[in-house]
Amino acid sequence: MTVRLLDFYADWCGPCKTQDPILDDLEDDYESVAFEKVDVDEEQDVANQYQVRSLPTLIVENDDGIVDRFVGVTQREDIEAALKQAGA
Repeated sequence: MTVRLLDFYADWCGPCKTQDPILDDLEDDYESVAFEKVDVDEEQDVANQYQVRSLPTLIVENDDGIVDRFVGVTQREDIEAALKQAGA
């Protein structure tokens, strides 16, 4: 099963910068998960597809679809729980 974490961010977003180190640590620990950064300024169509309205937004999905969605700075433990639920 493929598990992805989509990180919707913008360069001007302060909370996004706070989220980055948490995601970097998770990426080191979860090699089976595809971590993808989506710059909402450059990829508005993707942001619209996922109905992203606030930043940062994290979406955990697997082959079955979206497993969880987080809006705002999210703690590592919450993201890990969603990754495990998705099958990581």
